Formats: sequence, structure tokens, C-alpha cells
Amino acid sequence: MVKQRILGFLTAAMMTVTAICSAGVSAASEGTMRDMTTMEIVHDMGIGINLGNTLESAGDWIAEVDQKWGDGILEVKEYETAWGSPVITQPMIQGMADEGFGVVRVPVAWSNMMSDDGTYTISDAYTKRVQEIADWVIDADMYCIINIHWDNGWVNKFPEDVDGCMRRYEIMWTQIADAFKDYDDHLIFESQNEELGWDSIWNQWGGTQAQKEESYALVNRVNQKFVDVVRASGGNNPKRHLLISGYNTSIDLTCDPLFQMPDDPANRMAVSVHYYTPVGFAILEEDASWAKARSTWGTDADFQELNQQMDLVKSTFVDKGIPVIIGEYGCPTVSKDPASVRTFLSSVCKAAYERNMCPVLWATPQSGDHPEDPINGHYNRTTCQLSDPELKKAFNEITGFEPTAPTEMPTEEPTETPTETPADLTGDVNKDGAVDIIDILTLQKWLHGLETPVTMDNASDLDMNGEIDIFDLSLLKHLLLSRS
Repeated sequence: MVKQRILGFLTAAMMTVTAICSAGVSAASEGTMRDMTTMEIVHDMGIGINLGNTLESAGDWIAEVDQKWGDGILEVKEYETAWGSPVITQPMIQGMADEGFGVVRVPVAWSNMMSDDGTYTISDAYTKRVQEIADWVIDADMYCIINIHWDNGWVNKFPEDVDGCMRRYEIMWTQIADAFKDYDDHLIFESQNEELGWDSIWNQWGGTQAQKEESYALVNRVNQKFVDVVRASGGNNPKRHLLISGYNTSIDLTCDPLFQMPDDPANRMAVSVHYYTPVGFAILEEDASWAKARSTWGTDADFQELNQQMDLVKSTFVDKGIPVIIGEYGCPTVSKDPASVRTFLSSVCKAAYERNMCPVLWATPQSGDHPEDPINGHYNRTTCQLSDPELKKAFNEITGFEPTAPTEMPTEEPTETPTETPADLTGDVNKDGAVDIIDILTLQKWLHGLETPVTMDNASDLDMNGEIDIFDLSLLKHLLLSRS
């Protein structure tokens, strides 16, 4: 597998050129399904990374901001950048391959641009943007996983409206499956994120056995519907490799005998679980009512817990021929000891990888709420490299990946060179030392062609893509709202 990944890495540039010369049609969408088992596919993935806080960003506030200060026309970019991500570019994706990752998980909130008339028609623009990013991933010789993510939480309503939610789920996956039906086996569908499993039916800290069985039965039913819809669609989907969401993607709950893998005529499925244990270190940046935050990780008890959990997944699934993808694992860096962060991430990666599972790092563009906050999500989307060189070295030692020179990507020369702007002046379009409604009005006038002084720098170009446009205005509105 390592040899395959290294050879694939060396041909990434050639694949990129091929894609460009194919009249704009990606090879990813014209491929065939190889005679490989899902276990072999997961093994070939190596280790992976999430494109977190990007296409899955969601929230009613995004539309509310646009309705209050915008033009009432929401575009894909406004959602893509809503949680702090810059607009994703091909070099950002290629950089993930250059760093040694073999799979990119792309969480998606399809409902962001979907009709609300009961037909649940997904916007063509949103679908095409997901396809574009999937093409970049596959053209870089990586695997791509797409799913229905949290998606503004509608999946949580399943217990109160099973038939209505199942109808919506089926319609959505019918559209997604059709849009990607001709992609080769480098594209994986994942049934859902972490939401399959409902405390309103059964709580693991209480509740009856009958309630537990009811909740598990609904999880199994949703996953079966996913498989049935994909297998009934056209193109390569009858043979597509599928990722089945575990019960809340919890290792303990997914390894419960009540969780059942769906019936699949193609027998091409893996199971997804997530690892954020212990929550005090892997999730919390400060104390909560239900747990205390931890700044360090690496005691004997920590390693014992990690190995116990990974052994449980291995014995329940891998040893029985069912592949496993750790769809998410990670931890914040705020209020954490850097050495502990590195030890935790590399240890989880190693524990999963050595048990023939694929670990997929959860990586976001930044930790805070504002565009000016420092990049803090393990992978730097500006430099297109892992933020911690020592972590990269540890990952390479685990997989045997041998880095080469980064793949050269075609770039466009900016018309003007951005100048440095202090972080606290991001959004200060008129350079008066404050970020307020006047900056919004100034930028709006400039976008409408009025003679208003606007400088090409980080103050106006909030997404730092070398252009000043409506999307920078949207980010500025969000920035001002979040500070009010």
C-alpha cells in the first residue's frame, strides 16, 4: 500500500495535466470500478484528513446576515466561508496529497441551497462545487468521501417524523447518487455523520432496553435505506464502496450487537466511527458543566484507554472482515500543551493504522469565530502544509510515506500585492482605525462602482483570494455581527 501511495504521489502532476487537457472534464467522473474489495480500498487510503468547517458550514444566521445587509441572493461561497474557511482552491487540496494523505473527507450540508417546497431539490451550483472539490481530490490521486453531514440538524427530527425525514433522506441521496454516479471507486459515499442515534428515544445513561432497541432499529433502518437508494441508482453506484455511519459514531455504541451493518448485494461497505477520547482533552478548550478540560495527554491510563478502544473496533469489525474508517479524530490546540497535541494525534493515527483501519484527521481552518483569528486547525490552508512539522514527521514514520518536492500548481498573478494589515484592523475598509457599519457602506459603494477608496489588502480582501467582491462583503457583515 505504501508503495502504491508513493507511486501515486509521483504521478499526481501528470494526472493534473491530463485533467486540464480533457476539455475541463475530470478523469474522476469518467472512471470504472476496479476489482478491489472495500478492505483493500481502505488499506490503500493510508491516512486521511477532513476538509472541516467548509462545505458543511450551516446555520440560519448566514441567510439572516444576507437578508439584513446583503442583496438577498446567497451563493455557494457565502456558505463555504461562513465558518472561517477561505475559498478552497486546487493547491490547498494538492497540498494534502503532498503531505502524505491518501483520502480527503468532505463533509457537506446539502440543505444550504435546497428548495423548501417539499421537493428537496438541491441547487445545481452547490452540487457542482462539491464535484469540483471532489475532482481536485481524485485528480491528486487521493480518495474522496462525501456525506450528508449535520446539515443544520434536520436529522435530529427523525424520531418525531420518521416518514417525513426518511422521505427527505431518500430524495437527497437519490440526487447525490445520480450526480456522482459516473465517478470511479475513488469516490466514497458516507451515509451520515454523527447524528444517527437519538437521546429522545434512548439515553445510554438511562432508559429501558425496549427504548434502546427502538433507537438502534431506526439507525439500522436509515443505513439500509442509504444502501438501497445508492444500489438502485445508475452508473457505477451499484458497485460503489460505501461508508456506513455507526451509532452516533461512538466506538462503544457502534460495537454493540444491536448495531447491524445493512444488507448489501455488492458487499462493498465499511463502518465509520469517530475518536474524541477523552473529551476533556479532545474536545473541550475550557471547563464545561459536564466535564473538565485537560491541557495534557499521554499518561499510561490514556494509552491504555486508546488501545482498549481500538482493540474493541478491530475485534468487532476488522477481524470479521468489515473495514473500518475512523472518520474523525482530533483535538483543539487552544489551551493545550503542543507536545500533548502532537502525541495524541500521532498515537491515535498509529493505533488505528497498525490495526488496518484508516484514520482521518479532523482539520479546520481556524479555532475562533472571526476571520482574523490565527489558523489553528492542524493543516494550514495558506501554506498548504501541516501546521506542525513534527506532526508531519510522525505521520510519515507511521505510514512510511516519503515526501518529495510539492507538486507545482498553475497560479494566477494577483493584480496587486496584498499589504500587511494588523489582525485587529481586518475589515477596516476605510482605514479609520475601527470596524463598523461605515466600512460596510464603503465596501458596498465600491462594489457598485462608486468612487470610494478601497485598498487591496487584508482589511478589504477578507478571504485573502486576491479579489474584492461580494463574498468579502458577506464576511465583513458576519464579522461585525459576531462582535455586536
